[in-house]
Amino acid sequence: MKQALTGRLVALTLLALALFSPPLLLLFDRPAAWGFSTLPVVIYLIWASLILLAALVLERSDAD
Repeated sequence: MKQALTGRLVALTLLALALFSPPLLLLFDRPAAWGFSTLPVVIYLIWASLILLAALVLERSDAD
């Protein structure tokens, strides 16, 4: 049971590293139609989704 939780957290960490990699983030560093970069919005959405996924992984382990 602990190995499954550890594996999920390692996978979540690797996902975070991949999503916050500069080549991927630079794809969003362009002006949008409304005149400012979408990069801060993308960073915030990635950050919020990683927190949500971490909460789901950690809370699910209590139910098992």
